[in-house]
Amino acid sequence: MDPGKSPESESMDAARRPVFDATITPHRSLGQNGFRIVMTLVCLASVISSIPFVVLGAWPVAGFFGLDILALFIAFHVNFRHARAFERIVVTPLEVFLRKVSHHGREAVWRFNPAWTRLERETDEDYGLLGLSLVSRGQSVAVASALSPHERAGFADALGAALANARRGPDYRAP
Repeated sequence: MDPGKSPESESMDAARRPVFDATITPHRSLGQNGFRIVMTLVCLASVISSIPFVVLGAWPVAGFFGLDILALFIAFHVNFRHARAFERIVVTPLEVFLRKVSHHGREAVWRFNPAWTRLERETDEDYGLLGLSLVSRGQSVAVASALSPHERAGFADALGAALANARRGPDYRAP
């Protein structure tokens, strides 16, 4: 016990200490450097491929190659924008805090009492864990939708254990 702290403040600190804290972001297999490399290669291939058409006098074909590059750039831009979305779940003995931020920056926040919160799973024997929801007092919120079924199953196990630990209350022996 810290000599400068009262027992009440130490118990409140223990009750606010997270049992579980996770941030889920959508997976993107191509980073910024990979994007630059892909776009450079596509531009080079388009320029090289359009040279014979320009030489033969069919110069509008080069413009269509440019439209392909523009369409690819827009598709990557939209993809990178959607990668800004995330979910954050924090479980303490006092509350389950869920914050979802969309790719547009819109934020939604839910707070549940861990004693009344349960984890609902939607499984398929062929595909695994398809859906995961936090349910409390008639309110249901889908979580971990950005994860694959296998990742979602591991996440569900960890979150379920955290909810069980939160229901037991704070561990006053922890530092």
